[in-house]
Amino acid sequence: MANPDVTTTPLNRGPRPWAALRWISDKFSAGPAKPGDSYGAPGMGNSTGIAVAAAISLFVLWILVTAGESPLIPPLFLPSPLAVWNKFISVGFDGYQGYTLWEHTWASLTRIFGAFFFALVIGIPVGIAMATNRIFRGIFDPPIEFYRPLPPLGYLPLTVIWFGIDETQKLVLLFLAMFAPIVLNTRAGVRSVAIEQIHAAYSLGASRRQILQHVILKGAMPEILTGLRIGIGFGWTTLVAAELVATQEGLGAMIMTASEFLVTDIVVMGIIVIGIIAYLFDLFMRWVERKLVPWKGKV
Repeated sequence: MANPDVTTTPLNRGPRPWAALRWISDKFSAGPAKPGDSYGAPGMGNSTGIAVAAAISLFVLWILVTAGESPLIPPLFLPSPLAVWNKFISVGFDGYQGYTLWEHTWASLTRIFGAFFFALVIGIPVGIAMATNRIFRGIFDPPIEFYRPLPPLGYLPLTVIWFGIDETQKLVLLFLAMFAPIVLNTRAGVRSVAIEQIHAAYSLGASRRQILQHVILKGAMPEILTGLRIGIGFGWTTLVAAELVATQEGLGAMIMTASEFLVTDIVVMGIIVIGIIAYLFDLFMRWVERKLVPWKGKV
């Protein structure tokens, strides 16, 4: 005799046709809150499954609109993934404009990270000085705020006039693009440190160097790392402009030369390479952020 307490419905009979939907729902749900996180906070939960699904959907859409002998979008405007892959292999081994893809990539990486290094070692101290000293703030704030909104193409001619057409000009242009966000985020981070923490450290006998190292820098580190991520992003967006002048080596130069001859598959290939490298570096910066400031976003 059936147990009267158990209701026999399609929900508890044999295989469930909606099991796949439930599995998908579980994969895309936010999941339980992690220690230190607020349950129900905006944006809470793992979004990896959603990101993978979105990327696959875009790739499938790309295949669909470029497939066939008469594709929805002509190859001149958007080549197929297979055409881009074939060009990736071709340029990787045979080169384009006298340089292989790896040589183009290495030239751009050298410029980007060279400028990033100088922007980091100069921008962070300047940001700290602006936040802690009104004289430095008065000196550096007007010129930084003046040039910060300007597009790099706006002052590109001046960098050519002042620094010539060699590598120095390209490094200066990339440096200027990265410098402002690093400085301003560092200043904002230092000013966000609670004055009570500084007073408490002084009362415990800490020196000014110890306060700077253990209180101010640690307190400002989340904003500093955010500034570094924004700065390197601005550097990548400025790369094409930096490689416009007197060079055929570099991803930006490769993209611009290919666009002049309507070689769209090389243009798309270069954009994908830049996007992948920039995304991987951003993932690295997020990992550094989790290691150095594990308390960020926690309650």
